[in-house]
Amino acid sequence: MMSRLLCSVLLYSFFFGAEAQTLDDLTFGTPDALEIATWNIEWFPKNGQTTVNYVSEIIENLDLDVYAIQEIDDTTIFKTMVDGLEHYEYIMMNDWFGGLVFVYNSDRIEVLEAFEIYTSSPFWNPLPRSPLVMKFKHLGEVIYAINNHYKCCGDGSIDLGNSNDEENRRLEANVLIEEYISTYLSEDRVVLLGDLNDVISEPAFSNVFTPFLNNPENYMFADMELALGAIEGWSYPSWPSHIDHILITNELESDFYQPETVVETIDIASHLTGGWSMYDSNISDHRPVVMRIVPSPVGGTDLTPDNHFSNVKLIGIFDVLGRECEYQPNQLLMYRYSNGTVSKRVSASERQPE
Repeated sequence: MMSRLLCSVLLYSFFFGAEAQTLDDLTFGTPDALEIATWNIEWFPKNGQTTVNYVSEIIENLDLDVYAIQEIDDTTIFKTMVDGLEHYEYIMMNDWFGGLVFVYNSDRIEVLEAFEIYTSSPFWNPLPRSPLVMKFKHLGEVIYAINNHYKCCGDGSIDLGNSNDEENRRLEANVLIEEYISTYLSEDRVVLLGDLNDVISEPAFSNVFTPFLNNPENYMFADMELALGAIEGWSYPSWPSHIDHILITNELESDFYQPETVVETIDIASHLTGGWSMYDSNISDHRPVVMRIVPSPVGGTDLTPDNHFSNVKLIGIFDVLGRECEYQPNQLLMYRYSNGTVSKRVSASERQPE
């Protein structure tokens, strides 16, 4: 009798626990704060339609405002998935290879501009995936988000004399991104995020993030506490390491220290009956890193990417097939400049930005 009772208790506990660990319990978003995440979803769709079903449910249940996503392999399937989500839209610059993508809640986010930076061949070594910038409004406040995916791998040390050294490439990538922010967005609220493929807690001599870490007056890693914390809070359990980051500029620092702010790694695997094995097999080997913050009203600026090219001349606007065309809002267009650079842009303004 006692053994049968114990067996019944164990079975009840098993089924109750399995029922409790569902994606229906996965929540994060709130109506009064900006929730933004970086998430490498590892060559989407990792396991076909099963992946699509899981990712759709995760996006809807987390209910975030902005997802900066890396590693979209099949862009057609990804677009179809997002088109099937109520309230969500996407920003993707390449139809054939997504790579870097923004998914955003169109009820809460107004996209003002989207464009890539460092697109020409001299920058392909440090930035093999051109950073994707989205300028948007959330509750009337203007924010810039920069989505990145840096070169992977390496031996943990920086070989400054070797342009192919992985750590050196990531260091140069940070130099370029910092230079862009300090030159063109020095008075704007910027969130830099992505799979940056290195840890931020290393000593200075081996730390590729020194361009930001050595400038604490202007930059801070919102996820530094996670990086310095327990392994359970890290974004890449497979190594294990914490290599997916969220950095903010000083214009957001006072907001960051408000009680509403939350930065955490979302342990989606704990909501699956198969745990990490099920998550890794069907969704990704990275966990999303999420920040909740309430940007205080400051009015914002109306800087557009054309202001960033004040020293060069726009020589033409072209469509994705390379045909010269007139400006059209909400279309992916190629801007060619007199210095040989090309900028891929999507603008929501009715008139061509001056």
